[in-house]
Amino acid sequence: MPDSLRYVTERLPESGETITVAPGVLWLRMPLPFRLNHINLWLLEDGDGWTIVDTGIALDNVKEAWEKIFATHFTKRSVKRVIVTHFHPDHMGLAGWLTERFGVELWATLGEWACGRMISLDTGEGILKILRRFYHEAGFGADRMALVEKRRARYAQQVSPIPARHRRIDDGETIEIGGRDWRIIVGSGHSPEHACLYCADLGVLISGDQILPRISPNVSVWPQEPEANPLRRYLDSLELFRGLPAKVLVLPSHDTPFTGLETRLDQLAHHHDDRLDDTLVACTEPSTAVDVLGRLFKRQLDDHELFFAIGESLAHLHFLMAGGGIERRRRDDGVHLFRRADAR
Repeated sequence: MPDSLRYVTERLPESGETITVAPGVLWLRMPLPFRLNHINLWLLEDGDGWTIVDTGIALDNVKEAWEKIFATHFTKRSVKRVIVTHFHPDHMGLAGWLTERFGVELWATLGEWACGRMISLDTGEGILKILRRFYHEAGFGADRMALVEKRRARYAQQVSPIPARHRRIDDGETIEIGGRDWRIIVGSGHSPEHACLYCADLGVLISGDQILPRISPNVSVWPQEPEANPLRRYLDSLELFRGLPAKVLVLPSHDTPFTGLETRLDQLAHHHDDRLDDTLVACTEPSTAVDVLGRLFKRQLDDHELFFAIGESLAHLHFLMAGGGIERRRRDDGVHLFRRADAR
């Protein structure tokens, strides 16, 4: 029987402080300017230096927190490399700043580096046209479309310049860090090629956003890949972690470290079962993605959360479309309508 979830920390690290969670593994916690107001980062002892895993968003208060870490931990040891689990700005935001400061390489999967690099540079009229079309098709009215205009350069504003070169990491690759082997496990769905790091010697999994202890990672369809089926990719990716030892300590990017991985994998899969059922009910009559959003997300959403919610609504719709449970047609005004295949 899977172990139940257990949160294994009694306190959280203050900004600029570290807590040791396993031999040679230090936990940092940096602020975020959203309702989800923090991200966990990791320092791995690496011989005479450090390996940094994830970086925080590119804001002055995050840089200030890093400066405190530099002053207390980097006086005798410098940085050997920066590993980024995926391209989202809270993870890759300061990769350029850190790699330039210490003269080291950014390590990431090709898909994550390429997405971050591309989106950070793609801020012209072309991307704005793509955004307008995508959110119009989803059913945004004039008030919400006004928010779309502000999205064109949002990612670029949250990251320091992403390095033009990187060191590619691949699924199944083993990286030696501090005399220990860390195996790369690449998942998908939350992002294109999300890298998790597993050390069998320590019994530790750095899970990034792929596996979180209390909330479900956002799984969204985005304007750059409007026909994607990310939920299928995400659910398939959960299976990659089933063979890890029952007592593995999971280090997530949000909330606190935990054990009980198998239980959490089951919970995440069943969470989406419920969401898919709700999506089917919402599509008993022809519905836009915005209509479905209103059924899946009951609480008031801020402007930032709205875009994640519409992307996740589309992810559930696309999953059901791929299985034949939902059909889509285009209204005369270009808006997509979704309906249960058995509701004709």
